[in-house]
Amino acid sequence: MTGARPPVDGQITFVYTTDLATADAFYGRDLGLPLALDQGGCRIYRAAAGAYVGVCQRPAEAIQAPDPARRGVILTLVTDDVEGWHARLVARGVAVEGPPAHSDAYRITHLFLRDPAGYLLEIQRFDDPDWDAAP
Repeated sequence: MTGARPPVDGQITFVYTTDLATADAFYGRDLGLPLALDQGGCRIYRAAAGAYVGVCQRPAEAIQAPDPARRGVILTLVTDDVEGWHARLVARGVAVEGPPAHSDAYRITHLFLRDPAGYLLEIQRFDDPDWDAAP
């Protein structure tokens, strides 16, 4: 009951910062990455077609945690079929941290799971019409 793998339309690596303005100057001005979406507490920059870097404001303890399960890195797969991914993962016996859920704050639908080393993975769909859907 594995079925066809739902599509992945893009990938975002999210990192945390205690100073979003300084990170914005680095990623936007110094590296010259175009801002794809400003979510307030997170800013997403286009690195290449379908590849993004997201930077989110978080407290220092979220950035410096020695345990990868608590470290400030999230690998995000972008897809229109979050529900299909959920069904596939559950059918394969992969532990997910809950069913797909909508976040009003970020205007996304997403689910979370962990890789074998404890790193956080997110599968998400942007429900925000301003999302940079450039291929």
